[in-house]
Amino acid sequence: MANNLRFQVVEEAFKKRAVEVKVPQERPSEYFGKYVFNKQKMFRYLPSDVYNTMIDVMDNGARLDRSIADAVADGMKKWAMEMGVTHYTHWFQPLTEGTAEKHDAFVEHDGKGGMIEKFSGKLLVQQEPDASSFPNGGIRNTFEARGYSAWDPTSPVFIIDDTLCIPTIFIAYTGEALDYKAPLLRSLHAVGKAAKDVCQLFYDDVTKVQVNLGWEQEYFLVDEGLYSARPDLLMTGRTLMGHESAKNQQMDDHYFGTIPDRVQAFMKDLEIQALELAIPVKTRHNEVAPNQFELAPIFEECNLAVDHNMLLMSLMKKVARNHGFRVLLHEKPFDGINGSGKHNNWSLSADNGVLLHAPGKTPEENLRFVTFIVETLMAVHKHNGLLKASIMSATNEHRLGGNEAPPAIISSFLGTQLTELLDHIEQSDTNELFNLQGKQGMAIDIPQIPDLIIDNTDRNRTSPFAFTGNRFEFRAPGSSVNCASAMIALNAAMAEALASFKQRVDKKIQAYSQQPTSNTQHVKTAAILEVLKEDIKTCKPIRFDGNGYSDEWVKEAARRGLDVEKSCPVIFEHYLDESSVKMFESTKVMNRKELEARNEVKWETYVKTVQIEGRVLGDLAMNHIIPVATHYQSQLIKNVQGMKDVFSADKAERLSSRNMKLIEEIAERTERIEQQVEELTEARKVANRIENIHERAIVYHDTVCPKMESIRYEIDKLELIVEDGLWTLPKYRELLFIR
Repeated sequence: MANNLRFQVVEEAFKKRAVEVKVPQERPSEYFGKYVFNKQKMFRYLPSDVYNTMIDVMDNGARLDRSIADAVADGMKKWAMEMGVTHYTHWFQPLTEGTAEKHDAFVEHDGKGGMIEKFSGKLLVQQEPDASSFPNGGIRNTFEARGYSAWDPTSPVFIIDDTLCIPTIFIAYTGEALDYKAPLLRSLHAVGKAAKDVCQLFYDDVTKVQVNLGWEQEYFLVDEGLYSARPDLLMTGRTLMGHESAKNQQMDDHYFGTIPDRVQAFMKDLEIQALELAIPVKTRHNEVAPNQFELAPIFEECNLAVDHNMLLMSLMKKVARNHGFRVLLHEKPFDGINGSGKHNNWSLSADNGVLLHAPGKTPEENLRFVTFIVETLMAVHKHNGLLKASIMSATNEHRLGGNEAPPAIISSFLGTQLTELLDHIEQSDTNELFNLQGKQGMAIDIPQIPDLIIDNTDRNRTSPFAFTGNRFEFRAPGSSVNCASAMIALNAAMAEALASFKQRVDKKIQAYSQQPTSNTQHVKTAAILEVLKEDIKTCKPIRFDGNGYSDEWVKEAARRGLDVEKSCPVIFEHYLDESSVKMFESTKVMNRKELEARNEVKWETYVKTVQIEGRVLGDLAMNHIIPVATHYQSQLIKNVQGMKDVFSADKAERLSSRNMKLIEEIAERTERIEQQVEELTEARKVANRIENIHERAIVYHDTVCPKMESIRYEIDKLELIVEDGLWTLPKYRELLFIR
């Protein structure tokens, strides 16, 4: 029955057709934000003075006055109930890489034996979930359960089904952050203040600097029936075994190809629902690997962009099931082909309309541009190990360094023009300003084709942190993670770098100003250039424009002092480097206790992830693979015995020689699998006896993971020789090419 079931599942998958999507009659701009309590709805449902106060909080960072909470809650409830909402929830982002919510109804006793719909400001502003049941790294004991979720008014409230979702932070009773949003908000405040201070060296009218984020979400789609027939996909998100398909991505025919009908229907449905939630999705296309796709929005303010990405990942899973798919957000669900990342396009913009990482039209503006480029490089150089730790996980560890994913060494690509400019500034003996060459036209020798506008930088697909014209693209984060992890580290590092830059420039300005012939503007320019020259030289090791996959780069990176460690649990240690702790504490993003707790969570999550994979692999090996292989072996043995009954001894031996080799190979491989599964189980037991979670994670990496790879090797070899009709698990050629 097992083999018939597999073929039946594959056949059903091939028969599936696209689900018809009900497309709204309005234009996207008309239903954008339909289920979001945005400024337009706030203006309609809130008193004017309350509305103005909320706008001040959202746009200018003013402190929220709890006295207006009742009025805001009343307006929200009125709008929500008109939309058919019956419940509300505080929607937060614990350290699980997902989101959490506890739904409560809009009901209270009316004092007359009945119920009334009620939603107060107190319920809006804070709630009390159980803090001990979420990952907390030892900050809270099981018997110390109290924790608080507190409303984040800078991220709009939205509706999912019949529930009003209120974005919140999540903190312990003792005040420590237990989520991603709280430290993210702190990091945004820190970098915003530091960047504003530096901006005021160039502009008198800058009062606020905003962090922008545009994420690119890669993902795989797999037919739901095939997904359910693979216990490893079901429980771990990736295939723990499976020989590569004869054809995978080597022809490059899937990349930017025509989107299959079923997938197009899924994408259309997803985009409509995303736009209704004010997620500004813009781009969709086939990615490189078969059944791999990408979705990207217009960039937004960083906090809102993170919330939207978390909401979108949840929405993707729901919509995919309606179309007979399962979304795979694991960084490496299939061996031998591209994994999935979440490229974070990061930039800073001032409230005077200037994008700080974009070149200007005057020498003074270009000095500002170079300043923010160099200080970004300073941040990345000083904390390259920490930035790698911020994107590392048990799942992303499989992706980094292969099939177009950036290597596990943080470096930055700038392009020829910018590299030459920084070298020129470093080597110059004068304090002269400079002009930058902007985008240039490229004439194409085809009369009908207009000139192309060429950017001043190329792209380097192996660079983890590449400059792309007016922003940096942090390509190393994995597809399943919360973007906030990388953004917290990057924002805090940038805040530290900018604060240091401003402090050193101010000292030089003060020193130069003592000279009798000093000119204010000249003094400021000279001071900025002097500090830039120092920093360009200091951060030079982080700049790399070559092939990040080469063995030579690994050696060169180590020589430059960059972190080349590959072990995930060891990389996590960078969160507790003294330089990291000092940086996080000086910027008031996280304290040592919070950092220690987060590392405990990271090591524990790593152990549990590998532990589950090991258990699943052992179960599949013993209960699926070996029984199938030995069943086929028995058929071969019967064939050999039958040969002896039909042919002469010499002829039977000659004709059955191939089957004899297969019988022997199956016996040897199944024996090795059984032995290695026993060794894997024992390795887990030994590791589990280690009390220190840090040491346990390292042992899991060093002993358990290699044994899993050895088991996989034997299984994949068996898949090639066992009769196809007997193999119980859908194969790569079936998982990857279902349309």
